[in-house]
Amino acid sequence: MIPHPASILAGVSALALATSLSMASPTLAQDAPSWTLQQALGDPDRLTVSGDVRARYESLSDQFRAGLTGSDQLFSLRTQVRAELDLAPAALVIEVLDARGWGADTGSSITNSEINTFDVLQAHVRFDTPNLFGEGAEASTRVGRFKLDFGSRRLVGYGGYPNASTTFTGAAVDWERGDHQLSAFYTLPVNRLPSDQASLLDNRHDWDDQTTDLRFWGAFYGRKGLPGGAALEAFVFGLEEQDGRRQTRDRDIVTLGGRLHRAPRAGAWDFEIEGGWQTGETRASTAAADVTALDVRAHYLHAEVGYRFDAPWSPRVSLEYDLGSGDSDPTDGEYNRFDSLFGPRGPDFGPTGLFGPLSRSNLSSPGVRVEVAPSSRWDGFAFYRALWLDEARDAFASTGVRDASGASGRFAGHQLELKTRYWLQPRVWRLELTGGALIRGDFLDDAPNANDEGDSLYGGLDLTRSF
Repeated sequence: MIPHPASILAGVSALALATSLSMASPTLAQDAPSWTLQQALGDPDRLTVSGDVRARYESLSDQFRAGLTGSDQLFSLRTQVRAELDLAPAALVIEVLDARGWGADTGSSITNSEINTFDVLQAHVRFDTPNLFGEGAEASTRVGRFKLDFGSRRLVGYGGYPNASTTFTGAAVDWERGDHQLSAFYTLPVNRLPSDQASLLDNRHDWDDQTTDLRFWGAFYGRKGLPGGAALEAFVFGLEEQDGRRQTRDRDIVTLGGRLHRAPRAGAWDFEIEGGWQTGETRASTAAADVTALDVRAHYLHAEVGYRFDAPWSPRVSLEYDLGSGDSDPTDGEYNRFDSLFGPRGPDFGPTGLFGPLSRSNLSSPGVRVEVAPSSRWDGFAFYRALWLDEARDAFASTGVRDASGASGRFAGHQLELKTRYWLQPRVWRLELTGGALIRGDFLDDAPNANDEGDSLYGGLDLTRSF
């Protein structure tokens, strides 16, 4: 009998973890040879294989989501394996994922971002075309299923903290020459399955799919080498959705935006400003009886200024501000809540998983971040945010907590995030410790559907083995 691919991947996970755990100290880990899939296959020409397995334990006390109470916990195991076959000028890329978890119960907030048993992340052909439209230009075309990452990844990107993120099926063209970069794509976003909680708690398998009921297209332009070392980006993204196999909000929205930034470097100031405008139509909910199309008028902003000191530990301090518009009046025929499309929340808003109260929707939040990197193997940061609703009558960020009357005010509280990462063996074996706290303000205490829990505390511990 041929074993199921998930069983094979689970065996790879166990082997990689066992190899890692046998390195009982940092000294042994540094000196021990690294087991890799590439070596195990005899380092074949034209074939490149790599992967990683991540074990995580996370815990949340005092649930903040509307309709949920108590604590939550999850032990998860995620394995990814990627293979690329060089058939120059073409290449075949395959990447598979297995993400499963244990320890949660029927009161958990887990989604298919945490649990997605064996499936295909990428399966595409890439055609490389050198010197297209100019000497020194590099161009590639991907056809099939693939990841998308653009700019800051605030609206389109593959997240590192979730066990699974959205991928896309379609076609994408990327072109680069000198300081100029241009990309265009037309895709069907992949629906991760299953999505019901009973199936997720039981680690049941179903193949992810995509349909023409959801279409995502766009273009991205980047320009480096501006005066002062700055870079400029501009983009347009379109999302078209309709009821089909699933009830949807029938979103038909276009997002226009741009970004100007300068990367951090020792002994210098850096900055970033990014924003966008969203227009189109959507329904207010996914209910079958909701057939009213609302005009979309929404926006977002990220502004940041920082300084990295030319000193031991390379400390950097930055002031940041994030705004995601909320719906000002649920009866005015407009929809003003910003939709962050397929962007990961973690880089700006802290760990997701069982945590993740913040998003780029109905949020106004200034904050300060302090980063350190004592060595090439160790880095970390602390980040504090104050939290307000952009609009008092809309639900706050990703909590689902709402006061339609606006009487609970706009101050939601404070969030603190702490993270440290340490490479036990550089590029092979890494530990990561993440902490988060949501301290409730008046809104999260007084809103009609707020639960009676206290301040929420989150902790996560990761062990990752790259192979």
